[in-house]
Amino acid sequence: MSAKSSSVINLRTPPEQRALIDRAARLQAKSRTDFMLEASREKAEQVLLDQVLFAASPKQFKAFVALMDAPLDNPALQRLLAKRAPWEK
Repeated sequence: MSAKSSSVINLRTPPEQRALIDRAARLQAKSRTDFMLEASREKAEQVLLDQVLFAASPKQFKAFVALMDAPLDNPALQRLLAKRAPWEK
């Protein structure tokens, strides 16, 4: 990244958090900055992906609901969904 296309972000953190971040960055052979930017970007993407809005016309929504309500026509998926989850046993 060139100096022209970057901007400064200043953060204050307790020494314990900085040490934790530094330790994790070293394990991945990254600088603190690279590690924090990557982690921040990943979290930002997660948050934004959780906020996705799907717009549909009434006709599209009706078709979607029909598909969701239709019987399942996939034997392998039916078997999988009929199994109890390991934590339910």
